[in-house]
Amino acid sequence: MRTRHAASLARAVAGEPRDKCRLLNVVRMLESRSDETRRPRRRASAARRRGRSRAADVGRRIGIGLKEARIAQGLRQVDVATEAGITQPFYSRIERGREPGVALETLCACAAALNVQLAGFVEAMPGADLPRDIEHLRRQNLVVAIGAKGGWTAIPEAAVDQGRWSRSIDVLLGRATRREAAVVEIWDLLLDGGEAMRGLAGKVQALREHLSGGWRVQGLLLVRGTHRNRPLVRQLRPLIDARVPASSSGWLRALGDPAIAMPVADGFAWTDVQGTRLIKRR
Repeated sequence: MRTRHAASLARAVAGEPRDKCRLLNVVRMLESRSDETRRPRRRASAARRRGRSRAADVGRRIGIGLKEARIAQGLRQVDVATEAGITQPFYSRIERGREPGVALETLCACAAALNVQLAGFVEAMPGADLPRDIEHLRRQNLVVAIGAKGGWTAIPEAAVDQGRWSRSIDVLLGRATRREAAVVEIWDLLLDGGEAMRGLAGKVQALREHLSGGWRVQGLLLVRGTHRNRPLVRQLRPLIDARVPASSSGWLRALGDPAIAMPVADGFAWTDVQGTRLIKRR
């Protein structure tokens, strides 16, 4: 179209009488189209801009909710993605809020794979997200509460040693009447069983060196009972039995009853997934 108009304009400029009458109209048409190309496009309405912003916020909120639900259950991204029928990289982008245009059906499939309600993520109040270490804090709180019933004084995050590489005990329990001290270490995700047991043993030994006056010090390893942690513990059962041989039932009774002495060896026990109770291992 533009080529035809340009040809007409050229003939008119060349002086062909039949085209001179069209000159003014052609020039006006070209100028009009030139103005349209220079004119800025109509801006999106305020409501549409707010909608885009809110969609991005909701996408991030859903992603955080899916990630926290997945971690709480001890699952990997590939586990959820496979169950939802999508690829792991795509699911990863959803968790990071990088897929604002993802289909509602896909989001529902991801939530269903985690056995959670998608509406709960959408309706969550902004700024009300739980702290990242909430699962660890819940278990520390549980140990403190149970220990209080057994006459224990609790010190969360008790420093073991000072210096550049200082360590802390998740919960240090003490009963002065019995001269007993318990080092309680909490693991939400057991990636390295050897590291967990070495860490417990090292802190028990460090505390023994600090305390004097006949104090007896032992350790208790608490692990969250998720689908990911349990198979690893089963696989390492002979090693765990050798490193933390005390009865978990004995440990749980000692924590909650001031009349029962602390076991004479380190122990192992589970916590439920929600962090509301301690569970004996054997």
